[in-house]
Amino acid sequence: MKRSLICIALAVSMSPVFSAQAADNVQPVRMGSGAMTFDTVPGWGLGDDGKSVLGATHGGVVVDKAGSIYTSSSLGVFVFSPEGKVIRRFLGDKHSNIHDMEIRAEGDDEFIYGARNVAGEGIKFHSETGDIVLTLGIPTEAESGLKLTRWSPTAITVLANGDIILADGYASNHIFKFDSTGKYLSHFGTKGNGLKEFNTAHGMTLDTRYDPPRLLVCDRNHAPKGRLVHYDLDGNFIQEVVTGLLMPTSAAVQGDYVSVPDLQGRVWILDKANTIVAVLGYNENLATRGAHGVPQDKWIEGIFSGTHGSYWDKDGNLYVQDWNVSGRIIKLVRVR
Repeated sequence: MKRSLICIALAVSMSPVFSAQAADNVQPVRMGSGAMTFDTVPGWGLGDDGKSVLGATHGGVVVDKAGSIYTSSSLGVFVFSPEGKVIRRFLGDKHSNIHDMEIRAEGDDEFIYGARNVAGEGIKFHSETGDIVLTLGIPTEAESGLKLTRWSPTAITVLANGDIILADGYASNHIFKFDSTGKYLSHFGTKGNGLKEFNTAHGMTLDTRYDPPRLLVCDRNHAPKGRLVHYDLDGNFIQEVVTGLLMPTSAAVQGDYVSVPDLQGRVWILDKANTIVAVLGYNENLATRGAHGVPQDKWIEGIFSGTHGSYWDKDGNLYVQDWNVSGRIIKLVRVR
């Protein structure tokens, strides 16, 4: 059933400006409501000098079975402990500018799948070593029947059988299915503002709140406002999930809940009925909302500027990445 955004109740504490030199003096900010109430962790993920180590962030977040947090940036992929310390990193061109990530256990190993919009490819790499084991390039006309002149993947997810779904959200707005070896299988969707069209298929995940699972797609710029839509795993339209959002960028599911970062400075939390039950980090300042160029010394604890990626850990804590020139990742601890 489609739901429109009508009104939202917010619970956000007073938010002091973050100072790299005074991180110890910044107090946690409580946000959200009901079961989806969280506290921020001031200074989480910063270096010993209180400054961001990431470089510009325009990417995603995933958490492995051990609880380590992976986030992507212009420099590469950084792996943090739950306490916010860097434990390893995969730097260099092959791992830079991963726009979206998904993690999947395969046998005794875990692999991260990434959509690299700037490089024009999908990748799969080992979560421990960073070794790239698969690359997805632009489908040929002979394979797909499409004459694609540009290839800019924005989102990726993986099905239970190993098939890979890759959204070409910054170019054709087709969503492609490949098998586990990278062989093209099919595609669906096209550019536009119609019911079954995408205007920037920006984010996507496997929506395991349903049996069988569905694809949940963040149609970021669909006119008049952004929306979430469901498709089945063969690319058949099911329904609009929520309309009237601003610019939903990605989605991550845990249990009956899904977190949806929005480029306009907030994270939506939806329950299994797709009712918005909490809004996190709400930014009412039009000057910094949806703005990439907010330097670290202008960050405000508990206020987001352009949320882009999120992921849950096993305890229901949430990690959120801002689209940010200095490189920002925020840990939100679930309040029980």
